[in-house]
Amino acid sequence: MVNSPKCINLRSPRELALMRKAGLAVWAAHQAAKAAVRPGITTAEIDAVIDEYFTRLHAVPLFKGVPGKVPFPAATCISVNDEVVHGIPGARRLKEGDVVSLDTGCKLNGWCGDSAYTHPVGIILPEVQRLLDVTRGVLDLAIELMAVKTRWSDVAREMGSFVRDHGFSVVENFVGHGIGREMHEEPQVPNFVSPQLRRSHDFKLEPGLVIAVEPMVNMGTKKTKTLADHWTQVTSDGRYSAHFEHTVAMTTEGPWVLTAPPQPGEEFDDAVLRDLLSRVSPARGSAFSAVGSEK
Repeated sequence: MVNSPKCINLRSPRELALMRKAGLAVWAAHQAAKAAVRPGITTAEIDAVIDEYFTRLHAVPLFKGVPGKVPFPAATCISVNDEVVHGIPGARRLKEGDVVSLDTGCKLNGWCGDSAYTHPVGIILPEVQRLLDVTRGVLDLAIELMAVKTRWSDVAREMGSFVRDHGFSVVENFVGHGIGREMHEEPQVPNFVSPQLRRSHDFKLEPGLVIAVEPMVNMGTKKTKTLADHWTQVTSDGRYSAHFEHTVAMTTEGPWVLTAPPQPGEEFDDAVLRDLLSRVSPARGSAFSAVGSEK
């Protein structure tokens, strides 16, 4: 079904079940990557974990090759500290006190899933932990509100207020998006109420809608700038940023988080995940030469 005024595709229960499979793949990739996060590891090594998981599932990494002045070269956007989004994995080694945002997605059997988490690296400062808690909290709030609100603007308004009330700022240069057969579909999903949203970009929260909700929250200014690699976005004041995201479907029973962990009784083959977890555990050290070898 298509919601013609906004060209928003409304998905059937059968299609949502297929999207859930992609969502589970993204969730599992994040679990493997989370196990790899520690001081001393490079961002490229973390990306290799996610890339291998998708490869072994015969899933297509959504981010690799995305067009730009330079095509995006990795399966994961990995952003550290003041990097907001779209960081390119490389030789940078994480250190104690960093925070690292991992944003990834895949297409599995023709359907897409997309999510992001920000992780502490070792012990972080209390105010930085509060940034992570508020960012995760505003995503949870949005999902809760989707069950009781009728339009996205009602959710976005409360998201913006929640972040501001905690003394942080919502990034406005980047927003969430519809998702389905492609990673980026209509509608745009801002985490704040903009004049454009009020004027003509608002949309109804109705069964079949699938959106990627992804608040990006900064400790200081909401302003960002692009680095010379043409991809990495950093805060203009150099202060830390956090990013959390889920793919969420609306159903007749309310919101369904398609990138959530497997639920009791839900079918999920965890063999590949268990293998990766055994190889990236801290007990094996931070050398990841084995990761990426099983294709």
